Amino acid sequence: MNKMWRQLASIILILVVFSLVFNFLEKALVEKKEISLSEAIQLIRDKEVSKITVAADKVELASDNNQIYFAKIETNSSFIETLKNFGFSPEEIQALNIKILEQSGWSYWLGILLPFILPVILLGVLFYYSFRRTNQSAMQIFSFSRSNIKLFSPDKDRITFKDVAGLKEAKEELQEIVEFLKNPKKFQELGARIPRGVLLMGAPGSGKTLLARAVAGEANVPFFHISGSEFVEMFVGVGAGRVRDAFNTVKKAAPAILFIDEIDAIGRERGAGIGGGQDEREQTLNQILVEMDGFDRDTRVIVMAATNRPDILDFALLRPGRFDRRVVLDLPDINGREEILKIHTRDKILGPDVNLRDIAERTPGFSGADLANLVNEAAILAARKNKKAIEQQDMLSSIEKVMLGPERKSRVFTDKEKKITAYHEAGHALVSLFLPGASELKKVSIISRGQAAGYTMKMPTEERYLKTRSEFLADIAALLAGYITESLVFHDISTGAANDLETATDLARSLVTKYGMSEKLGPRSFGKTEEMIFLGKEISTEKDYSEETATLIDKEINKIIQDCYKKAKQILEENRKKLDKLAQALIEKETLERMEIEQLIK
Repeated sequence: MNKMWRQLASIILILVVFSLVFNFLEKALVEKKEISLSEAIQLIRDKEVSKITVAADKVELASDNNQIYFAKIETNSSFIETLKNFGFSPEEIQALNIKILEQSGWSYWLGILLPFILPVILLGVLFYYSFRRTNQSAMQIFSFSRSNIKLFSPDKDRITFKDVAGLKEAKEELQEIVEFLKNPKKFQELGARIPRGVLLMGAPGSGKTLLARAVAGEANVPFFHISGSEFVEMFVGVGAGRVRDAFNTVKKAAPAILFIDEIDAIGRERGAGIGGGQDEREQTLNQILVEMDGFDRDTRVIVMAATNRPDILDFALLRPGRFDRRVVLDLPDINGREEILKIHTRDKILGPDVNLRDIAERTPGFSGADLANLVNEAAILAARKNKKAIEQQDMLSSIEKVMLGPERKSRVFTDKEKKITAYHEAGHALVSLFLPGASELKKVSIISRGQAAGYTMKMPTEERYLKTRSEFLADIAALLAGYITESLVFHDISTGAANDLETATDLARSLVTKYGMSEKLGPRSFGKTEEMIFLGKEISTEKDYSEETATLIDKEINKIIQDCYKKAKQILEENRKKLDKLAQALIEKETLERMEIEQLIK
C-alpha cells in the first residue's frame, strides 16, 4: 500500500513540475521585439506598458496585448533617472503606478539560463524513472528462476514427534533419517548409505507435511518447504532454474531437509506429451533427478516429498538413490484419533463432560485435518452460544456438521413429509438393531442436514479391517429398510430412498464382482478392481468377462438385494408396533440417541 502511494505521489509531482515548466517556458519563449530607448519612453508616455523589468543593461516592457519589447540602456545607469531626463516628473512617475523590478547580475543570468536548465532537469527525472522501471522489469524477469522456497528455522515454531499423534510405524521408520542427520559418522563408518529421498504417501490431511517438519525438528536442522506446482511457470526453463536455486540454497544450509509438497505436480510419469507445458514439466523433473544424483556421500541433505498419487510418479524418481524410501501414512485408528484430539484440544477450554474417547469412537475414517476441523467447529459453536467452555454436545454437533453438513433450518417440511421421513429413518434404525452384524446404531434424526431430509448415524463398535459376508448382507438389509417402511406404512414410495438404493446396489455388486462372495459365480473377481483414488490410478472398472457372465452377475446382484429385502421386511412386519412407537417419538423429539431407542422398543 505504501509503495503504491509513493508511486502515485511521484507521478503527481512530475505532472506538477511539468506544468510549471511548461507555463514558464510559454512565457519565456514569447517573441521579444527590440526597440530603441526613445521608443520605449514613448510607449510609457502613451501608457501602453503594464510591466517594466530592468536588468543590468536592458529594460523589458510588457504591453497590454502580451507583446514584450526590450531596449538597451547604459550599464549602471538608473532607469528612474533616465525617465527624469526625458521630462518625467516625480509625480508623473509615481502616477504611472508601474512596478519596476531591479535584478542583480546573477538573477539576470539565471533568468536567461532557467528556460534551458528546467527542460534538462525534467528530461533527466523522466529518464531516471523510465530507466528504474526498465531495470525493475529486467530484475523481475531474472527473478523468475529463483525458487519461492520457505525456510522454517529449528529455533522458531519447532515441531517434534511429540506433536504428531498416531503414525507410530511411520515415525519409527523416519527415526533413521533423524539419526543420520544427527550422527552421520555412525552410518558412514559401516559404509551404509542413507536414503537421499523419502516419499510420504497418504490421503489428504493424514499429516505428511507435519511429519516432515517433525523430522527436521527432531534432528534440529533447517526445514525448507516448497510446493511442486511452484517450480513450473509459463516460461520455458524457469522450472529447471528454480530447482537448481532450491537445491543450492539447501546445500548451503546443510545439514537440512528439503520438503517438496505435492510432488506429483511435476513428477508425473513422462510420456509423449504435446505442447510446451509438457516439455517444461519434463525439464523440471529431469533437473530434480540430476540434482538428487549430484549429492555427495557426505552431503547431509535429505529430500522429502509428499503425494497422494504415488502410482502416477515417474519410475526414475522411485529408483534406488532417489526416492527409494516410501512411507505410507494411514488414517488414524481409534487410539490415534484420541491422541490427535488431545493435541488439538490442548489450547481449548473443555467442559467436564467432554469424553474424547467417545468422540474418537464416533469418527472412524477421520484424518488428522478432519479432527482439527471438528474441534475448531465445536469451539465456534460454543462461542456462538456464549458458553465459557466446549461441552460434549458441541463436539457431537460438530461431528454431524463435518460428516453431513450444517442443519438446514430454512427447509420447512409439511406434516406429511415429516411423517414419511420419521418412518423412513425409524425403519433403518429398527432393522439395524435387530439384525446381527449390522453396523452399530448411534443416533437417528429427522433434522435436515446437507441434502438429506434425515439421517441414521451408524458406527462400528471397534476398529475393524475385515468385514464378513453376513455383515455386508445385514448392512444392505438396513439400507433397504427405509424403502420397505414407506411401502408398508404409506403404500407408496418417495424419492428419499434414492441414495439408500444406490449404496445397497453398489455393496451387492462388490460382493459379487470384487470379493468373490457369490454362491453361483464362486471365488472370482470380475473387472479391474477400483483403487483408493488417493493411493491408486485405477478409479474405474474395465469389463473383462462375457455377456453370459454379465447376465449371471446381474442375477446374483438381484438375488442378494431380494434376499435382504425379504429379511428386512420380515423384521419390520413382526415389529410394526415398535416401528410406530419409534416413528412417533422421532416426530415429537426429532433426534434420538441409541439408549433412548433401546428403551422405547423394550
